[in-house]
Amino acid sequence: VPVYETYEEIPKKHFDYIFIASKTTANDDISENLNRNRDILKDTTKIIIFQNGFSNDEPYLKYFTKKQVFCGRIITGASRPERHISEVTIKTDILLGSLQGEDPECLKEIADLINKSDISCEITREIDWYLWAKMLYNCTLNPLGAILDKTYGQLTENPYTLEIMNNIIDEIFEVINASPYETLWQSSEEYKDIFYSKLVPDTYSHYSSTHADIKRRIKTEIDSLNGKVIELAERYDIDVATNRIIYNMVKSIESDF
Repeated sequence: VPVYETYEEIPKKHFDYIFIASKTTANDDISENLNRNRDILKDTTKIIIFQNGFSNDEPYLKYFTKKQVFCGRIITGASRPERHISEVTIKTDILLGSLQGEDPECLKEIADLINKSDISCEITREIDWYLWAKMLYNCTLNPLGAILDKTYGQLTENPYTLEIMNNIIDEIFEVINASPYETLWQSSEEYKDIFYSKLVPDTYSHYSSTHADIKRRIKTEIDSLNGKVIELAERYDIDVATNRIIYNMVKSIESDF
C-alpha cells in the first residue's frame, strides 16, 4: 500500500474513489485540502465518507457536487492493545449510498470490489435509515460510557443510566419524526426492544471510540453525534435536554485537552 505524506506526492487524476476514514473532527481540513488539490481527482472520482455520525457529507458538498459525494455505513469495533496492533471486536456489512437522493448504482463497482476482499458490502437507496440506526446506538452509548468509564453492557445494569439512555432514544426519535429522514423502526419503544435484547448484549464488553478518545485526551466526535441531534432539534424546535446535557459534559471534559 503506497503511503503519501503530502498532497503533492499523490498521483494526479489517478484514483476513481477516495474514502474518508478519518475522525469527523478532520472533515473541514480534509475537504478544504481536497478542494485545493483537485488535480488528484478524476472528473468521475467519487468521495465516499466512512465515519460515525450524520451529515458528514456537508463539508464536502461545499466544494463538490452531489454526484461526487456519498456516504458509507460501517460498523466496526476494535481495540488497540499496543501500537501497530488492532483487534477487531465487531464487524457488520458495509452499506453505500447517497444522503442527497443520488442513484447509488454508480457505486456498484466499488461495492463489488469490496465484496471480493471478503468484506460484505451492498448499495442502498435508504442509507439515511441505516445511518440513523447507527446514530441511535452511538448517541445513546458512546458519550455516557465515556463519561462514566463503563462498557456498553454495564450501562444497562443501572436504573439511573437506563433512564438517561431511554430519554436520549426518545428525543432522537422526536427529531427523526420531525425531519425528512427515516430509520428502521417506527417508534422509540420498538427500537428499545431490540436495543436492550440484542444490540447491547452482543457488544456487552465493548468500550466506545469516544471512551478511547477521552482516555487518549484527544477531541471526540461528539459534534457529529449528539451535537448533530441538537442541531436538527433546534431547526425543528424540539426539546432534546438529555442529549444537550450529555453533549455539554463531553465538551466540558474535552475543554481540558
